[in-house]
Amino acid sequence: MSLSSGGAAPTQFRPDPEGTHPPLLSPDYASTRLRAPLKAPVDLPQRLTELTGPVLGEGLVRPGDADLTRGYAEEPVGQRIIVSGRLLDGDGRPIPRSLVEIWQANAAGRYRHDRGNWPAPLDPNFDGMGRTLTDEQGRYSFTTVKPGAYPWRNHHNAWRPAHIHFSLFGRSFTQRLVTQMYFPADPLFGQDPIFNSVPEAARDRMIADFSLADTQPDWALAFSFDIVLRGSDATPFQEGGS
Repeated sequence: MSLSSGGAAPTQFRPDPEGTHPPLLSPDYASTRLRAPLKAPVDLPQRLTELTGPVLGEGLVRPGDADLTRGYAEEPVGQRIIVSGRLLDGDGRPIPRSLVEIWQANAAGRYRHDRGNWPAPLDPNFDGMGRTLTDEQGRYSFTTVKPGAYPWRNHHNAWRPAHIHFSLFGRSFTQRLVTQMYFPADPLFGQDPIFNSVPEAARDRMIADFSLADTQPDWALAFSFDIVLRGSDATPFQEGGS
C-alpha cells in the first residue's frame, strides 16, 4: 500500500449528517458499554496521510478471490447468491480500482474461527472471506452463499439477522468504511440491537435489494447493494464483529 500520486484530487473531510451512524455507546448493544470512549474526541489536523488514498496493486487480489464458492474440493452447502453493486463517493461519483472485502458466516450461521463454537456445522468447503477491486465504473461483484442467522449472548434468546460484513476504501484514508449488509424482510430485525443502533432513517441503506434482473437461471439468486462513503446518503458504519 502506498500513497496515491495521481487520479482525482483528494477532497477535504466532510462529516456525515447527524442521524447517519449509530452512537458509539448504544446500551442495548452490550459490548459498546465496554469500548465506548469515556472522554470527548480530540480533533487532529488533516495531513497528507488523511488526504490521499491507498493504491492497491492488481497482484494483491487474485483471480477467484471474489467467488467464495470455489477453491475447495466441493462447493459449499447453501443457497448460492450473487451480491453486487457500486462504490460511490459523497458526490455520487463511482470510485474505481478500490478494495472491497467481505466476510460472513456459512449457511448454518457458523464462522470459521475459534469463537464460533455454537452447535452448528462447519463447512469444510467454505471459509467465508472474499475480496475484489471495483471496476472503472465503481462496480463490484461477489458470488457466495446466503449466510445463516446465529445466536449471540447479548441478551436472552438473541439471534443476529443474516448479514455480510463489508470493508471498503474510498479516495482517502478518512473514507474507509466497515459496515454490514442485511437481507430484505428479515424477521430478526426488530430484536437486533446492532441493526437498531443505527438511526431509523438510515437503516434501509444497510439492506440489500433482491434483483431478479441479475438472478442467473438455474444458478444463483442476486442481491444489489450500493455503498456510499460520505454525504447525505452515506451507508452507516457499524463497529464490532458480531
